Amino acid sequence: MLALITYQSQNIQCDAILWDKDGTLLDFMQLWGSWAELLLGHMEGYLQDRGHSFTGSREKVMGTIYDASGKLTGYDPRGPMAMASVQETTAVLAWQLYSAGVPWDEAILQITDFSRQAMEQMEQTRPVQPLPNLIPLLNSCREAGLPLAVVTSDWTSEALKHLRWSGLETYFTEIIGSDLVTSGKPAPDMALLACQRLSVQPGHTILIGDSNADMQMGRQAELACCIGIAPTAEAPTHLPDADIIIHDYRELQIITADGSQSVQE
Repeated sequence: MLALITYQSQNIQCDAILWDKDGTLLDFMQLWGSWAELLLGHMEGYLQDRGHSFTGSREKVMGTIYDASGKLTGYDPRGPMAMASVQETTAVLAWQLYSAGVPWDEAILQITDFSRQAMEQMEQTRPVQPLPNLIPLLNSCREAGLPLAVVTSDWTSEALKHLRWSGLETYFTEIIGSDLVTSGKPAPDMALLACQRLSVQPGHTILIGDSNADMQMGRQAELACCIGIAPTAEAPTHLPDADIIIHDYRELQIITADGSQSVQE
């Protein structure tokens, strides 16, 4: 045992921690809100040029939420924007074009190109921001010698880029994207591959994530504990399979094998 992670009165044996990326390490809306608006804008213009519009409301295309003025303010944590893999997202969006009469193969290529354009635009601003009080906890894990890995529905190369933008890359021994496994979340594949690469047992490994797909992945992999983080949800009903739900990383503490507590600064 390398350490214990403590939450209130609970002490959980911990040889490693697996982290989701978006919404767990990085502010979800700052990164993917920007991408979604750029991509939806490209799609809307494309459809309008052909005399069509989205099938249903704009909000239902990906699970985005807008205020009365039309400004993007949030996302549905149970929707595709929060949980879908790259392939699933492409299919969901391509269906909008197919419904407007675009052949499926052309629709896939068009969505792929729109996503590329949105990513290139994001390269200019690099809209990434670590969650509040995350870095002190990561520093505590480093001091305790806990190996850390990222398990994300994003492509591995994109995840690595975003972590580099945010300065978080050096905290993680492994970065596992959905392109490295046969089945993405909620299947256990990414969690099990991360444990294998870290040389730890799933039963001594903790997962932290912000979606129920993360929690289901952890449960299927038989991890020691699945911690859901919900910074903005007072009653996070979207995390029914979490063992623990936190709202801020200050709620977690790391105790090393010699009994000393790593202080978050």
